[in-house]
Amino acid sequence: MSRTGKDASIVILDGGRRTPRADILVENKRPGLFSRLSATHLGGLAIQATLERTKVDRGLVGHVVMGMAAQSHRDSIYGAQGMRWRAGLPNDVPALTVARICGSGAEAIAVGSEMVLAGLRHDEARPFLAVGGAESMQYPFSLYEYRGKKVGETVQKYGPLDPKALPPGIYLQDALLMGLYDPSSKMTMANTAEELGRRHRITREQADQFGYRSHRNAKQARDAGAFTEEIEPVMVAEDGAAAPVAVRHDTHIMEEVTLAGMARLAPAFEPNGIITAGNASAVVDGAAAMIIGRESDAEKHGCRPLARIAGVGVAACDPQIMGWGPVPATQQALQRAGIDGGKLDHVELNEAFAPQALACIRDFEKQGIDPEKVNPLGGAIALGHPLGASGAILALTCAYALRRTKKRYGLVTMCIGGGQGIALVLEAM
Repeated sequence: MSRTGKDASIVILDGGRRTPRADILVENKRPGLFSRLSATHLGGLAIQATLERTKVDRGLVGHVVMGMAAQSHRDSIYGAQGMRWRAGLPNDVPALTVARICGSGAEAIAVGSEMVLAGLRHDEARPFLAVGGAESMQYPFSLYEYRGKKVGETVQKYGPLDPKALPPGIYLQDALLMGLYDPSSKMTMANTAEELGRRHRITREQADQFGYRSHRNAKQARDAGAFTEEIEPVMVAEDGAAAPVAVRHDTHIMEEVTLAGMARLAPAFEPNGIITAGNASAVVDGAAAMIIGRESDAEKHGCRPLARIAGVGVAACDPQIMGWGPVPATQQALQRAGIDGGKLDHVELNEAFAPQALACIRDFEKQGIDPEKVNPLGGAIALGHPLGASGAILALTCAYALRRTKKRYGLVTMCIGGGQGIALVLEAM
């Protein structure tokens, strides 16, 4: 059955919340503030806070759809289902985990919207969905290719493995670093960004300038309270702390950053490369959630819409320049929204790496998008990129910014490892 008008309009309800984004290590010296929280914990906190703030009757939530890029903890396999029960939703609410790597959070919003509009598995009696994304980047150190091999006196099939029984020279691999290598391009994610920088002739100075802008804008936004309405503080117990502490802000924002200081940082991935610790996205943990549904159902149940999902785009590109994916994805999303780039008032582009973001911004200009409207509140270089959560986090940031500034159209977009991009066009309500 085809739908029209408000029955065909998917809206994000006012009240979506996210956790702060917390570095995986504190000052690179001790475990991160969220190191004891798995992705299901973080996602559950975000959904719970969203349900409380949205004030939608929990009995009207018929499905949970959450993005997650990789499994970091022993309960990660349960994904959205774990987030559902940790949020306090009843056992008769089904849950779906979606994975489009860095685009997973945005993909969850798209999939949830499609479920409602298609109607094939939509619960008309419970018309709202909790959607978003969560990522703990506390990925384990792992031992690969040892199942079925003899360790000590036993062939290893199940159960714990005694590391003392391993032969000399065997090392655990870092699952975080392993996941950042793409075998299709034979490059790491950072190397693809360096390649994109070479093709667009982006200099080290331009990359540093962009990183500086990200930190400056993020600090100004935080100090002005721009993130307050989207962040739900999280109580954590630090090692050795006498009492739990509240994490209220994104932790990676640099308080004092200078271009001179950034220029002194060594290239991080290639000997003559332009990517450094100062102009690459921070590795953080975090989660975000929101409630979506048909505009007609929001009106029927007295819920306040925040924004309408006006267009979605997903595109693919050469994996050797995977960071360019937002460009064709944005073109698709704009076409489906029926607007051109000049109509955009606010753009949230995930800053995987400075040269990647700069390359996209240059090509966005060809679509009529004003570079000054891209990441006015800072981006992932300053705020961090919790892979499967980023799309949902940026959607909340964009939607609240549109309302706060009384603007109409916003864009959320990001690159995806392996050579993809995803984009959402939001319309304020």
